[in-house]
Amino acid sequence: MNTSSASLPGGTWTLGDSSVTRFGYGAMQLAGPWVMGPPADHDGALAVLREAVGLGITHIDTSDAYGPRFTNELIREALHPYPEPLFIATKVGATRDAQGGWPTARRPEDLRKQVHENLGSLGVDTLDLVNLRMGDAQGPRPGSIAEAFETLVDLRQEGLIRHLGVSNVTAEQVAEARGIAPIVCVQNMYNLAHRHDDDLVDHLAADGIAYVPFFPLGGFTPLQSEALSRVANRLGTTPMSVALAWLLRRSPNILLIPGTSSTAHLRENVAGAGLALSDEDVAELDGIGH
Repeated sequence: MNTSSASLPGGTWTLGDSSVTRFGYGAMQLAGPWVMGPPADHDGALAVLREAVGLGITHIDTSDAYGPRFTNELIREALHPYPEPLFIATKVGATRDAQGGWPTARRPEDLRKQVHENLGSLGVDTLDLVNLRMGDAQGPRPGSIAEAFETLVDLRQEGLIRHLGVSNVTAEQVAEARGIAPIVCVQNMYNLAHRHDDDLVDHLAADGIAYVPFFPLGGFTPLQSEALSRVANRLGTTPMSVALAWLLRRSPNILLIPGTSSTAHLRENVAGAGLALSDEDVAELDGIGH
């Protein structure tokens, strides 16, 4: 199946100086269990990445902490030299421990090390986009992000990063970052059942900044909702398809990065996100998170 970017659900969005497909691909699930170690099916992981590009997807989200390193190395093996329209976003601010945890690593020296590790594992001289991940596994935490974000600004001035974003942050931290340097996206948890960023989504849309929801389908615990199942049954599709279609309709600045390690599931996600929702469907779905 070959699809041009123009025919992917949601069309495109200008991310920094690049036009990317609003339907992207999140590479986290390509690593082993709990995002540690190599994939069980190495060739299958390469096939998923090549299928994503073959479908016309131009936005891939990753991190050197996935694996660690395995996901970035898979991207490099599958796709390098990267086709011209491909835009690869990565993130820094956490590392991995032997137990599979995600300890924070946001000192200037930590961030510099992570940026160079991403450059090496992806095989590039400049990273398209680096998101500074704040907070912890439970979500955003209040506090200044200035020191960490200013380190990334310095690395951008050195030519190692093209664009900056922030992840797992509060609205106040978004404002603080924007007061230091331009950002092109915010990456937070957001989906039908988690609507805490509604105002932030709209505020960013008005300013032309992308909002990239991670766990758009609920993460390791898939979304469960009677209303979601009811709409899906009525439309003869899956709850996951409805959840993706709702996100694309929610705001034009929302960029999707659903992950999968299956080419069949990838194609299902693309088809599902193109689902047409009626105003009545949307009104019913909006009640889930309110």
